[in-house]
Amino acid sequence: MTFADDAIAWFDQNARDLPWRQPTTSAWGVLVSEVMLQQTPVVRVEPAWRSWMTRWPTPADLAADPPSEAIRMWGRLGYPRRAMRLHACAVAIVERHGGVVPDDLDQLLALPGVGTYTGRAVATFAYGQRHPVVDTNVRRVVARAVEGKPDAGANTTAADLVAVADLLPEDEKRAARASIAFMELGAIVCTARAPRCPLCPFEASCAWRASGRELPEGPSRKPQRYAGTDRQVRGLLLEVLRHATGPVPRQRLDMVWQDERQRARALAGLVEDGLVEPLGADDFVLAGDAERPSAQPL
Repeated sequence: MTFADDAIAWFDQNARDLPWRQPTTSAWGVLVSEVMLQQTPVVRVEPAWRSWMTRWPTPADLAADPPSEAIRMWGRLGYPRRAMRLHACAVAIVERHGGVVPDDLDQLLALPGVGTYTGRAVATFAYGQRHPVVDTNVRRVVARAVEGKPDAGANTTAADLVAVADLLPEDEKRAARASIAFMELGAIVCTARAPRCPLCPFEASCAWRASGRELPEGPSRKPQRYAGTDRQVRGLLLEVLRHATGPVPRQRLDMVWQDERQRARALAGLVEDGLVEPLGADDFVLAGDAERPSAQPL
C-alpha cells in the first residue's frame, strides 16, 4: 500500500462526522465551511455553519441580503472580515457564474478573498478533483512522516504543494479522499504538541519517529493575547452594532471601552476594513445598513 492508501484506510474508519462532508453538501456549503474554519475550531464552526446554510443555502440567497446581515450572522466567530469576504464571494458567484460555485480552479482563485488553500479545498472536497490541499495540519503530517522533521514551517510554500502533490494517487476521486485524510490525521492524531502516535497509520514507517528526535520544549507558537487588545475592543463595538435596529450614536459606542484612544483606533479600523460605515457626523451602522430606510440619524 502507498502512503495515500494507508491514510485513506485510516480515514474511512476514523473520520469525524462533519456536516460539510456529507455527500449532499453543495459546493457553496464546502466554501462556507472552509472560510469559517480558518483560525476557528470545528466545535465553534459547526453550529454557525448550520445556521448560515439554513438561512442562505445558495450564494444567491446571501447576495440578495446586504453585507450587514452576514456580519450579524457571523456573531462571535472572530475575524469578521471573513463574513464580508463570503458576501463578496456570493455576489461574484451570482454575477460571474450564474449563482453556481465554479469547479475551475482558476475561476475559484479569482473570487474575492479565495486564496491558494481555499480554492484548492473547494475544487477538491466539493468537486473531487486532484489538487494538493495544504494547510498546517497537512504540512505537519508530511514533515514528520515523510521528511523526518518534528514540524513544518510557518507558511505554505510552493515546495509544500509539490511535496503533497507527489503523494496523491493519480485517480482524481481517490486523490481527493487522500487530501481530506491527510488533513484529518493532522487535526486529530498528528497534532502539534501531543501527537497520538499509537493511533497513526504511519507509526511504523514515520521518518520522524525513526529519527528518535523529540518535539521542541514549549509551545510551537506563542498564544495570541486577546484581553485588552484592539481585537477585543473591535469585537465589543461590533457587538453593539450587530444588535442595533438603527444608527448607533458615538456616545453609545463610547460606553464599551474606557480608553478613548484605543476605542477610536478600533472604530477607525472597523471603518477602514469596510465593516462599519459612518452615517453623518457621529452615527455608525454596519456595512450595507446605510441604505436601509431605518438607517436615518435621529
